[in-house]
Amino acid sequence: MQTPTNAHDSLKALADDLLRDQRLILVSNRGPMEYHVASGGELQARRGSGGVVTALSGLTNHVDFTWIASAMSEGDRRAARANESRAVPSPLPGQRVSVRFINTPRRAYHKHYNIICNPLLWFIQHYMWSSPYTPRVDAAVYDAWENGYVHVNREFADAVVDEAAQTDARPLVMVHDYQLYLVPGMVREQLPHARIHEFVHIPWPTASYWELLPAMIRTAICDSLCQADIVGFQAPRDVRSFLGSCDAFLEGAVVDRTGSCVHYKGRTTLVRCYPISIDVDEVRDIANSPRADEYEQRLTPHLGKQTIVRVDRAEPSKNIVRGFAAYETLLDRRPDLRGNVRFLAFLVPSRTHIRQYQRYVEEVDIAIRRINERFGTDDWTPIEVFYENNYTQAMAGMRLYDVLLVNAVIDGMNLVAKEGPIVNRRDGVLILSESAGAYEQLRVGALPVAPADIEGAARALDEALSMPPEERKRRADLMRDCIEREDITDWLRRQLIDLDALDN
Repeated sequence: MQTPTNAHDSLKALADDLLRDQRLILVSNRGPMEYHVASGGELQARRGSGGVVTALSGLTNHVDFTWIASAMSEGDRRAARANESRAVPSPLPGQRVSVRFINTPRRAYHKHYNIICNPLLWFIQHYMWSSPYTPRVDAAVYDAWENGYVHVNREFADAVVDEAAQTDARPLVMVHDYQLYLVPGMVREQLPHARIHEFVHIPWPTASYWELLPAMIRTAICDSLCQADIVGFQAPRDVRSFLGSCDAFLEGAVVDRTGSCVHYKGRTTLVRCYPISIDVDEVRDIANSPRADEYEQRLTPHLGKQTIVRVDRAEPSKNIVRGFAAYETLLDRRPDLRGNVRFLAFLVPSRTHIRQYQRYVEEVDIAIRRINERFGTDDWTPIEVFYENNYTQAMAGMRLYDVLLVNAVIDGMNLVAKEGPIVNRRDGVLILSESAGAYEQLRVGALPVAPADIEGAARALDEALSMPPEERKRRADLMRDCIEREDITDWLRRQLIDLDALDN
């Protein structure tokens, strides 16, 4: 093997070595590209959206493998039908991956995604249910589990088995996230010698919270995940919670908390923490692009003498209403800040078809109107919202913050907390929820806040706005160093090293 010259070369060398006698099959709900039907009726491909696609771009550009994903758009469905659901090389420049779309019947996919995945599993895993009242697990949920979630996972598993049969190489199957928890177990049934790795991108709650769901669901999920060789999570707390869930729900499982593994049905599953990160160079390229410069010029008139920024999907787990309440408390307490400190919120529409999300956005709007009406003047509006999916504009906004507020109820990671310190040009202060996965890494420089603590968040905002320049710089430098050292390449590399070690 040649000596790698940089982190990307190191990743490619490691992947090439690992895949010398194995065939990589990556499985996720969203794929690395998506097709759209142009006005003339022809199919046009563009890079896929979503955190999983972004995180795995390092592999798509450097390694030949197959990626199995759901047909999300009508263009995807047409492409799947045209290719008879076979994997075909990506038409996008630079991508070496072949893509196979799973063309699930719309009704089954609706049950899978809109009843089980979102909101049921997402809400469970983000502690978002009000347990005396929700969730309501009725006959419709049972039907969606059996005829939606199980059905879609089976289609994915069968596609993995079919792809593995194309060569004699040992399959290395990497499955991503909560939409596909049953795939490892289903693949193991048909490919007992496959290497299987599952990475969970969202939090894993304690066993007692999982008990809101029927035993058949929580046991099936844990049973399947323990058919993988490695299960990866974002934060140490998620590892601990998963081990506790296996102990509680899997009869006969032996949980080794010291070795962080589960012995079950004759197999040993390693349970590991791999904190996901960002592609530092790519993020900086976007933030320093001419387009970002144009957005900065447009945003500059909206700044205050000091500016608080938040960048979030508009959803309950992001805790936006409490963040605004903390700002309101600060303005109540510090009249001298009125007219001088502005709050710019870059909010991305999210799951707008789900009623709980619709209601939450209404609550966000009510909070904004209340604060602006209470404190606003003819020449100063306390809060300004940019409600759109515009990543480059949000990057430009993060270049300009004096304070970045990330007070999520809970997050698997929260990459905004890592993007902000990388692109910010003011040694801005990060206020970070202790229950965000990023907190473990960024606590060296961030100001901590408990997500339900409005008073604490108001005090943290006050401290951040008053912090001396040398302390701001010290904290910002610590976070930048951490993020640069533990970037997305490091995240991928650590997983490949552990997979490689399974045979050693």
